[in-house]
Amino acid sequence: MIQLHYLPGAASMAPHIVLEELGCGHALLKVDHAGGQLGSPAYRQLNPNGLVPVLVDGDLVLYESAAICLHLADSHPAAGLLPALGTLERAQAYKWMVWLTGTLQPATNIYFYPDRWADSAEAIAQVKAHAEQRVMTLVQQIEAQLASHGGPWLLGQTYGLPDVHAMMLCRWTRNFAGPKARDLPHIGAWLLRMVERPAVQRVIAAEGLTAPWF
Repeated sequence: MIQLHYLPGAASMAPHIVLEELGCGHALLKVDHAGGQLGSPAYRQLNPNGLVPVLVDGDLVLYESAAICLHLADSHPAAGLLPALGTLERAQAYKWMVWLTGTLQPATNIYFYPDRWADSAEAIAQVKAHAEQRVMTLVQQIEAQLASHGGPWLLGQTYGLPDVHAMMLCRWTRNFAGPKARDLPHIGAWLLRMVERPAVQRVIAAEGLTAPWF
């Protein structure tokens, strides 16, 4: 059976949602973060970066949230979480997945870990404030994309992987001091559609997440 090493609400949330969307049997293995499991030799054998998620499926050990999601979608093409290979729609899905993981997610990491970028309390606070502004500037691109076509999902009429990953990242803005992703009109409506999906509701329950959901 597939095993997913996870932390509630962390970057493991996207592959967890994908597993639920696909109806794949899986075992959730909650990482003992406080107990130092991420730094343990056994866990570092699975992921040398000491991060979640890690997916284990037989001989396959896979880390990086987007890589896991792409693998699961490719392994279950009938579910339609990615457009057909070689299509313009597939190219757009790749663009959004890479942008989400390579541009937006790193900005959120700076917000959550500003002490990695500065030393004094004043500098750390400044880094965090700038990261918050940067994240919200980037989130405007999701808002513009949703507004551009008027469809219910990020790529238009079809729900897919970019929706899952973008929802996870937008959720991380819920405790920002200033505006949150949910405050943008198209994103707010889209996030409501996301949390209405049974797979997302099952993940929220399984991970013990509490409101606000996003």
